[in-house]
Amino acid sequence: MEKQFIMTAFGKDRPGIVADVTEVIFENECKVEDSTMTRLADEFTLILLLTGQGDDLEDRLSKECRRLDIEKKLSAFIRPISGEPPAPVAGRRGKIHVQGLDQAGIIYKISRYLSDNGVNIEYLNSRKSFSPESGAALYTVEIEVAIPEAVELKTLEKGLDRIGDELNLDVTLN
Repeated sequence: MEKQFIMTAFGKDRPGIVADVTEVIFENECKVEDSTMTRLADEFTLILLLTGQGDDLEDRLSKECRRLDIEKKLSAFIRPISGEPPAPVAGRRGKIHVQGLDQAGIIYKISRYLSDNGVNIEYLNSRKSFSPESGAALYTVEIEVAIPEAVELKTLEKGLDRIGDELNLDVTLN
């Protein structure tokens, strides 16, 4: 019977991290079904959905995670998940773009507002950069959401605008 796992791993960025982690997956006859990998500060992070077979697979992968920590200085963890296919999230799809001066609370306030309105975040990416003209720290957030049919888009936009005004951000919903 095929089993599914979420694996997370991170370590000081260097060439070979992806190869080290995926070697463990390959050697245990697993497949990467989906993944997100990126550098955050000077760390490289991986989140992987993997599948494989074997009654002892979870034990083998757990041991390999410990080995990655000892031999490769990579913190790695696995968690088994249900093999059930995910139920589709009902609703319309939307994209929210946020940009403004970097400050605490941007993701919290927007994600709390979305949650309070039953809007599901399916993907979120944020990045801090610096303005070439002034050197000011700018923060950009891209969010993909599923909006329930019962939620009025105009109401959702007004709430996002209020947060934008409060934090002096440009917030757009497409």
